[in-house]
Amino acid sequence: MKISIKYENTNENKPPVSMTIEVPDEDCTLMIEADYQNRLEEETDNEIVKRRNVQEIMDERFNKLLYNNWHKEHRRRGQIQTPFRKDDEAEDESDGMETVPDYSDEINRTARYEYDAVCQRIRQALGKKQDWADMFIAVRIDSIPIREYAASIGVSENNITQKLKRAEKKLQGIFKNRQI
Repeated sequence: MKISIKYENTNENKPPVSMTIEVPDEDCTLMIEADYQNRLEEETDNEIVKRRNVQEIMDERFNKLLYNNWHKEHRRRGQIQTPFRKDDEAEDESDGMETVPDYSDEINRTARYEYDAVCQRIRQALGKKQDWADMFIAVRIDSIPIREYAASIGVSENNITQKLKRAEKKLQGIFKNRQI
């Protein structure tokens, strides 16, 4: 008797692999009889319970469960659903991309909250030296060149460089050599 058995694929994105094996009929009779007795005990409505073949038993107990679990995890992966179309509407020729959720606002908002938190920690750490904090944030975090920042506030580049070194030294002492 040939039995088809499913087992997990090494690539989890692909469905379970099915393999067919040959089993002697004598080895299957015990399984068929045990399944028949279990179903008779569970039956409540006096319905007729028929003996199932081995493949039906294997599908219910093992193959179906394995496939259903895989399908539950992967049923919507990679498939863009097109919008519902009523029969009287023209055929929808869109690619379905408008149905894909857009999380860019949430990502931008999260990035802004993180940036604000870092800037606040720098300002708290530098305390009364808010000009150092503004300079450090502009040059080191926002990546504005020193020459450009110096020209925007009307100070020499050497002055900016020295204040940056002092601010970095103070921040390293406070944050214990953590990079900001």
